[in-house]
Amino acid sequence: MIDFRRLRFLREFEERGTLGAVATALGYSPSAVSQQLTLLEKESGARLFEKAGRGVRLTDAGRLLARHARILLAAAEAAEADLAALGGQVRGTVRAGGLQSAARRLLVPAVARMAAEHPRVRVEVTELELEQALPGLRLGSVDVMVSDEYDGHPRPRPGGLRFTPLLDEPLHLVLPAAHPLVRAGGPVPVAALRDDIWTASDEGTGHHAMVVGTCRALGGYEPDLRHRSGDVDVILDLVRIAGAVALLPAMTLPADDPGLAVRPVAEAAAGRRLFLVTRDGPAGPALTAFLAAVTDLAQRLP
Repeated sequence: MIDFRRLRFLREFEERGTLGAVATALGYSPSAVSQQLTLLEKESGARLFEKAGRGVRLTDAGRLLARHARILLAAAEAAEADLAALGGQVRGTVRAGGLQSAARRLLVPAVARMAAEHPRVRVEVTELELEQALPGLRLGSVDVMVSDEYDGHPRPRPGGLRFTPLLDEPLHLVLPAAHPLVRAGGPVPVAALRDDIWTASDEGTGHHAMVVGTCRALGGYEPDLRHRSGDVDVILDLVRIAGAVALLPAMTLPADDPGLAVRPVAEAAAGRRLFLVTRDGPAGPALTAFLAAVTDLAQRLP
């Protein structure tokens, strides 16, 4: 019996051509990928790979099985969708991931709505960045991801995934209420914050890259990015209590906080857009209902 999960590894290898590229795409080590493909060879009873320089390539049997893998995996997803729709009731499991602000403002309210409108749907929510979610999206352990990208910092669009625009929102500078630039009122220039201490998300995230890129492009300087956190509440505390400054999407900001001053960027409009990321192919009734709930909630945000 051939393991469907290992067929996904084979499909990725056909698309990417090296074990290292498959490992990077799926978030596994090259040795783990190699082990899964070796087990697939044993299960299939055919030699699927052959030496090619320092790496390996598909044999004729490997290419044949990879073609069947694409068909089988698509058929399995279609069968699940059809079976879910057969009974006339929306049922099934939806595994959703999202960055922190989207989880709070969109995914959690969507869970509550699904519980009220479709009680036979089980929704599982995990806080994730897109890079963390990619392996699960490709292998089927994550059904939908709410991801983001910032102006001037587009994300790659890996094959086999669908990126559906969900929401555009502005970025705002967040300063301590007692900051000297707050008294003047109105937009604040990024260039005027050259000597301030900055806070942002962890290095390697889109938010971190956006803050650094914005300071370089609009201010002509490298920010003193002294504090890093993946938790927006920690970032806001660093502004409110420790006197740092931040550049944050509107969705992450509290409605009213006397310790914070929220100002537009003076030099140029800056923004973030959110996407729903799903696998290509048909979505079952449960996932379709959940996507509709998240989309409706996004449209209702102030």
